[in-house]
This record gives sequence, structure tokens and C-alpha cells, in this order.
Amino acid sequence: MGLSLDEQKAVDRFRKNVVEPSMTQLVIVDFWAEWCGPCKALAPVLEKVCAEYADKGVVLAKINVDEEGFIASQFQVRSIPTVYAMFQGQPVADLTPARSESQLKGALDQILAQIPVQPSASRTDDGAADIAQLVAMGEAVLAEGDAARAAGIFAQIAEMAPGNAEVASGHVRALLAGGEAAEAQAVFAALPPEMQADPALAQVKVALELAANQVDDSELQALRAAAAERPTDMEAQLAFAEAAFAAGSRDEAADTLLDMIRRDAGWNEGAAKARLLKMFEAVGLEDPWVSSQRRRLSLLLFG
Repeated sequence: MGLSLDEQKAVDRFRKNVVEPSMTQLVIVDFWAEWCGPCKALAPVLEKVCAEYADKGVVLAKINVDEEGFIASQFQVRSIPTVYAMFQGQPVADLTPARSESQLKGALDQILAQIPVQPSASRTDDGAADIAQLVAMGEAVLAEGDAARAAGIFAQIAEMAPGNAEVASGHVRALLAGGEAAEAQAVFAALPPEMQADPALAQVKVALELAANQVDDSELQALRAAAAERPTDMEAQLAFAEAAFAAGSRDEAADTLLDMIRRDAGWNEGAAKARLLKMFEAVGLEDPWVSSQRRRLSLLLFG
């Protein structure tokens, strides 16, 4: 109907992510942008409230106006954040003025009392779909670099789905990304043995192993200095690389290990390469950083 290819794709995404779920659920549509301070202030409030209301049939859909300008224009979004509640493909309320947790809950209670939203318990695919959407939200927040907020989201989801290995994985990884290694270890240790053995937690176990090398800032500086002063001391290089990675300095760790491989790939039965591959596993093989470092490793090993 006169739409460009990009506009049609935007409509298709909106239909899949908002319109179709709204046939049975109340979809809270949050129009936001990365540069918008008020959007970032409102986001954790929306996420918390929507997570708490998930069993009542409420889900959150976030629309980045910089990426989905066509959709934002169709809703005549003039400023952000703009928040609408949608049911059966139509906006049923403008929630933009509701900025506090109590205001949002009050507004949702009023809406839910007036429209036939299906609670999770009454849907045949209930929990799985809701949890999957919430997990995707947590992963997106973690990918944006807000580890503390992601940990909070996953903690809330864990209360709703205590036996979900993907939720546990996200929670532990978010804690590790936020520098909370001790808490991450405690969360993992509290999981039942069968969950700890779940393949979804394999990456987490490697990440926890590497996080055990975390040291305080003064010791990290000392290890960095020792590595700089003794570039041929492989033990010093490895100790610094491990501590740097545990502290979140992934580039320093990779640079150090790659230099070790360049100097002597066979040292200590290939310990530098083995440790680098473990770091790749801990971060995730699909991560852009891992892809970049793997190319560097391949060039080093195979030219």
C-alpha cells in the first residue's frame, strides 16, 4: 500500500512484537532512545512493574525511535519517553504521565479492570512466552552495558521461574559483568545440582572459574607493572592476563595472551592459548569481541 521495503519491514516487526501479543495481552509500548536521559530513568520502573504484572497478562515492548522512526511517526510521537498501553492492536491508554511505580501500577489496575486481558494462567502457552520475553529484555539491557539493572531484572524473573536455567545464567552473568563475583558465585552455588549441570549454564561455569582470579586494584596494578617490567616472564604475563580479564579489562588480557602465543605458543603445553579460548567461552562465542579476537588468533597461528 505504497510503503517502502524498509517501512514494510518495520510494520512487520511491529505486528510481530506488539500487535500479535496484544490480541490476548496488554502490551506496554515504550518509545525511547539511547540519548534520552528521562527514558533511561523510566526504563527500570517500567521493567519492574511489567515484570510484576506479567502473570496478569502485561508485557513490555521497547521501540527505539532512532531505529523505528516510521513506527514512531505513525503514533505521532513528538517527545520521549512516550508510553502507550495497547490491547487487540489498538492504543487503550497513554501512560506517558505515569512516571513512578505507584502511578504505573494504579494505571494498569484501572486498565485491567476494564478489558478482557488473559492472565498467564489461562493461556495454553502462558509462562514460557512471558518468561522468554522477560529474558530477552534482561539480555538486551545486559548487552547495553547496564549490568546492575540487568541483574535486577533477572533476579525478578528468577522469582517467577526459579527452575529456569536461562534465567539463572543471565542473573549470574549480569552479576559478573557488574563486578559482583562473590554474589554471582553465591547465586550459582544455591542452584540445585541438576540446574548447575544444565548446558545453558556451561558458559557461566567457565566465567565463574575465570572470575576467581579477581584481585583488588592495588594488586592488579602490581601485576600489570610486573608484566611490563618482565615481558619474557611467562608466569608474570599469565598472572596479569587472568587478573585483567577478571577485572573486566578484556582487551588487556587478550593482548597479553596473544603476545605470549607470538613469543612461545607451546609454553606450558599451550597454556596461553588454552586460557584465551576459555575467555572466549566465558564471554560467548557469538560476541563481537570474541569474533575480533579469534581473527587475531587465527592470523597469529596460521598467518
